[in-house]
Amino acid sequence: MTQRTALIFGISGQDGAYLSQNLIEHGYAVHGASRDAANRDFDGLVTLGVKDRVTLHSVSTLDRKALDRLLADVMPDEIYNLGGQSSVGLSFDQPLETFHSNVTGTANLLETIRLSKPDTRFYNACSGECFGDLGDGEAADETTAFRPVSPYAAAKATAFWMVVCYRESYDLHASSGILFNHESPLRPARFVTRKIVAAAARIAAGSDETLSLGDTAIRRDWGWAPEYMEAVRRMVALDKPEDFVMATGVSHSLQEFVAAAFDHFGLDWADHVTTDPALFRPSEIRQNAGNAAKAARLLDWRATVTMPEVVARMAEAEAARL
Repeated sequence: MTQRTALIFGISGQDGAYLSQNLIEHGYAVHGASRDAANRDFDGLVTLGVKDRVTLHSVSTLDRKALDRLLADVMPDEIYNLGGQSSVGLSFDQPLETFHSNVTGTANLLETIRLSKPDTRFYNACSGECFGDLGDGEAADETTAFRPVSPYAAAKATAFWMVVCYRESYDLHASSGILFNHESPLRPARFVTRKIVAAAARIAAGSDETLSLGDTAIRRDWGWAPEYMEAVRRMVALDKPEDFVMATGVSHSLQEFVAAAFDHFGLDWADHVTTDPALFRPSEIRQNAGNAAKAARLLDWRATVTMPEVVARMAEAEAARL
């Protein structure tokens, strides 16, 4: 079989690193695009030991001409769009940047594929945040309506429907993975999950700091990032493009996440954590969870690592860093 070529936008992030590793293990030639590849460290790729097996390019998804040149050069069989501003909290401070990078960037990629290489398979990273607040015990699937409550979620929802439009109007193999929260030791420090685990590790090592958090009553469906990237690869390999929810189906409060992180180091979280109202978001999802039954049926994929094990793995990695 001829080796397939994948081009990943947003390769510098957590998902980009794990997806690169996954594709390389399955025999792909992997290219990665970042806005300023020459000045990035690509720590995730380095940590996973695959940086020297990825060809990197400096390209922004907001530059259509540059995208045309890149596709002509790489001739990818598959494109994975993991780029765009990805922080829910930051999206309240930068709503226009969040919308522009996620929506215009996605539209540019779709249009470039349509005009330059329409046989390219396209994956778009969507988010469980698009569903908004779900009722107690409710889990969203692919038929659940989007009700975004943040600029980030609104942008992701818009990009999702752009993908549907191009798939149905131009017969592209284009699909979106609606991923609920998925974590790993490669999460950037600005994300609350990494912030929590890193603080617990430092305190266990002797730091006298106090961890300040916002609303710890919120509930989320947390999974393990490498597992979710395996689901992404499988959905792009389908003959027919389909959108999929990826989730564990189990919801936990942020307080439970905090307690698990501190308990891993033999600490009582209540002795080290304070609530700061300034960290509350203007609008918030109280509870969400995903139903990945379609992925189980069509992809033979199920999330096996739930929140307690996710926290333990992140804590072990953080302790090793220290």
